[in-house]
Order: sequence, then C-alpha cells, then structure tokens
Amino acid sequence: MTKPRIELLIAAPRGFCAGVDRAIQIVELAIEKHGAPVYVRHEIVHNKHVVDALKAKGAVFVEELSEVPDGVPVVFSAHGVPKAVPVEAGARGLAYLDATCPLVSKVHRQAERLVASGRHIVFIGHAGHPEVIGTLGQVPAGSMTLVETCADVAALAPADPDNLAFLTQTTLSVDDTAEIVAALQARFPSIQGPRGEDICYATSNRQEAVKAIAAKCDAMLVIGACNSSNSVRLVEVAERCGTPARLIPCAAEFDFTFLDGVRTLGISAGASAPEVLVRDLVAKIAERFDVTEREVETRRETISFKLPRALEAVA
Repeated sequence: MTKPRIELLIAAPRGFCAGVDRAIQIVELAIEKHGAPVYVRHEIVHNKHVVDALKAKGAVFVEELSEVPDGVPVVFSAHGVPKAVPVEAGARGLAYLDATCPLVSKVHRQAERLVASGRHIVFIGHAGHPEVIGTLGQVPAGSMTLVETCADVAALAPADPDNLAFLTQTTLSVDDTAEIVAALQARFPSIQGPRGEDICYATSNRQEAVKAIAAKCDAMLVIGACNSSNSVRLVEVAERCGTPARLIPCAAEFDFTFLDGVRTLGISAGASAPEVLVRDLVAKIAERFDVTEREVETRRETISFKLPRALEAVA
C-alpha cells in the first residue's frame, strides 16, 4: 500500500538554547565532580526526557531545600530562585551551584537596581511559573506587582503612578507582551522600561521561526512540556497564524489522527526539548507517510554562557 505524502517544514532555530545547555552541563559536571547523588531544586529545565536522563546519572530532583539532606551538593534550576533559597542553603552549610540562566539573572539585577532607586516594578509574567516566583523573590515584598494581561494593567492602582518601571519574564509571547507594554505606557507615560529586551533571544527567535512556516502549513506540532512557558507560546504563535497546532511531549504520546488530511506539517521544539525528540517524531511520521523534509532557518544562534567558576576545572 502506498503511503500518503507529507512535507515537513522544520523550524530553525528550535530546541535547546544556551541557558538550557549550560544548566544541564552544570548538573552533569556536579555529578562528575562530587559523585552521585547531586540534588536539584525543581526540574533543572521543563522537560521529562532531560530530567529522566539526569536521574539516570545520579541527579535527585526535589521541590524544596528541606528535602535535601545535609552535606550533599544542590543545584538551583535554570528558572532562578528567590534570594531566600541560597540564604537558606548557606545557613545549612550546603554546597550549592546556581544554574539560573544568565538572562534571567540579568532581570534579577535590574529588579534590584530599580527598587534601590525607589521605583515600584510592574512585572509582566505568568503567576506561579518558577521564573516569576524567583524574580519576585529578588526584592522586598510589596515592591513588585505582577500583571498577566491588559485587563490587569487597567486595574492597576499604584500609590505613585509617576514612579514606576516594568520588567518581563524571559519566555513570554513577543506579541502579547508588546500589547501589555503598550497598555502600561498609555496609562503611565513616565514608566521606565528595561535597558534591553527582557524576553530572551531564544524565545524571540523560536517564535520568529514558527511565524515563518506556520502560514505555509496545514498543521503544526511543537515538542515541549505542558509546563514549559516558551513551548506553550510557540503553539499560540502558530494558532495566531491560523494554523491548527498541538503541543506534544514526545512522539510516543502523539495521536497521529491529528495528521489526517495534513499535507504540509510544521515542526518546532521548545528551548528545553532535545533534538533527539524531533528526530524521533520525524522517524515515527516516516513510518506512516512518504516524507520530504525541509529545514527553514530564520536566524543562526551562536550564543554560549560560561559555567560557574567552581566547575570550570571539571569541564
């Protein structure tokens, strides 16, 4: 029986970003240096495949420091942690490594400077996300207000409307965030923005790559975890282009009936999804279809981040 034909347009860039690469390497090198187990507070990145692979090497994932025994190393996730967490680790004498993405750390430092200058911060982000919890925890309680939508902006009632600043989570929708920023600037013309773009290069680049192919596709698949903010945003970007899109963790958990009638399929992967999951999906599709595959590159990424000094000798 002849297989139906399908063309795959594969977005580039996709998958791992420099911050994710660095975070995974920190855990691997910590295990190499200290031996197993090495504890990790929260998922190092939001991807089950990555977490399971690190577990197999000797990483133990916990949600709170109280679950970490005395005398063992602990790594903080790429999303960042409130200031209280390293303080608690230090008080307990725990050796810790901070795998916070440097671009998230940059937002943390901006928050500290703005509060030190007396400004109240409006933070654009998703409530409950680890990055948001970590950023809110960089400054004293009450000095930062979280907004998620333009409706939240309309409801703001700051004590000093002329002394505001805004910052954003690094993994937001570029388009949604631009709308919220415009609403803030319309309501509070003197509000101070960040020195540079807070949404990280990887998030922006992956959204741009999806936009470049989505309108040419009958459907779009994004590989990533449901708790991965940047992956969920990629699905939203495709849908805004009018293309049906689905977020899947891996090929094994995909219902292939979604591809009924699809002749051109777009594929991307969130910044914490390894390339092996993309290749596995393509292989699974090729079992059912006569596949032609084309990568569509919109931007070349060359960024890399330094490791913590304590691990440089191990690398």
